[in-house]
Amino acid sequence: MKEQTEVGKLKEGRYVVIDEEPSKILGIATSKPGKHGAAKARVDAVGIFDGVKRSIVQPVSAKIYVPMVERKSAQVISKAGRVVQLMDVKDFTMFELTVSEEDAARIETGKDITYIESMGKRKLD
Repeated sequence: MKEQTEVGKLKEGRYVVIDEEPSKILGIATSKPGKHGAAKARVDAVGIFDGVKRSIVQPVSAKIYVPMVERKSAQVISKAGRVVQLMDVKDFTMFELTVSEEDAARIETGKDITYIESMGKRKLD
């Protein structure tokens, strides 16, 4: 899910959709309006799920999408190497996540963990 807002209303630390990827805003720089143009904003962000740095330059009044980022809780059902099977605590949906080696070492079966979900993607918090 995502909703629309203006570029001028974005703030550092919040989220924005750049190249169809939910990203966390690292910094915003705005320029003054020129003789024949509107003020522009440069938004620097890093992808939540892939860690890639992205930036956009758009007028402050332009519309942009903001993702709905939710932190949820899940119970660990099983673990096989780096693949962890989880069950959401609220709606009882089952899904699998591939995690890093250090995350796989600290995850225990039967324990609750938190994860981030946005635009159909999930990752451990």
